[in-house]
Amino acid sequence: MSEQEKLRIDKYLWAIRLFKTRSMATEACKAGRVKLNGQNVKPSAIVKPGDIYQVSKGIERKVIEVVELLYNRAEAKIAVTKYRDITPVEETHAFKSVFHAPALKRDRGTGRPTKKDRRETDELIRGIFGEDDED
Repeated sequence: MSEQEKLRIDKYLWAIRLFKTRSMATEACKAGRVKLNGQNVKPSAIVKPGDIYQVSKGIERKVIEVVELLYNRAEAKIAVTKYRDITPVEETHAFKSVFHAPALKRDRGTGRPTKKDRRETDELIRGIFGEDDED
């Protein structure tokens, strides 16, 4: 392999815009949040087209397949073409559903909630999320 053909996984993850900085990609590799075939990957691991990586970022989990190598950070339209997102639909849906929790709204001009209003709101939230009584 020539020098131009070798590409580190941390640099690749940064170049395809999965991480905001290269140091964040390096830290993710060191922390074991980047895996190849179920094995943790060092930041210096060499990327090859066809490799399938599991990447965890907070509660988000992605499974990506390397389509083409990208040596420098590029605009998002180009970066998306360099990998294929093969994350299972169940995991994608689970991630998105976290942010679709019902929002409680009060009508404008009704003033501050009374103690009774707050108790009813707390009871409603406990019913939705199944939380235990904390009082």
